[in-house]
Amino acid sequence: MKKIILLLLLSLSLFAQLKQQYPSQALIDSKIKIIDIRTPAEWRETGILKGSIPIMFFDERGQYDIKKFISQLNAHVRHDEEFAIICRIGSRTSVVAPFLDKELGYKVINLRGGIMYAIGKKLPIEPYR
Repeated sequence: MKKIILLLLLSLSLFAQLKQQYPSQALIDSKIKIIDIRTPAEWRETGILKGSIPIMFFDERGQYDIKKFISQLNAHVRHDEEFAIICRIGSRTSVVAPFLDKELGYKVINLRGGIMYAIGKKLPIEPYR
C-alpha cells in the first residue's frame, strides 16, 4: 500500500503546477507558516529556518505516515491558509507539495533548494530544540 501511495506522490510531482519559490527574507518577513518536513536529526544538524515548524514527513528509512503528518499539519495550518514547506534541498518537498496541493486541496508553496539554499543565502537559521 505504501508503495502505491509513493508512486502516486511521485507521479503527481511530475504533472503538478503549484506555487514554487526559493526561500527568502521577504518570505520569512511575511510571517507565512513554513513547515520543515525533514527528520529530527537533520533539524539538529543544520538548525531550522527562523520561525519554521518542524513536522517530519519521511523518517530516516524513507517511511511515512500520511495520517499522522496531516494531523500534525492541521494543528498548525488551516486547510484554506497558504503555507510553505521546506526540506534539505527540495527533493522531498517536490514530491509532498503536489500531493498536498492537488490531492488534498492545501494552499502550499514548495520552497526550492531547501534549507541548504537558505543557509547559502545566509537567511536566519535557529537551533532546533
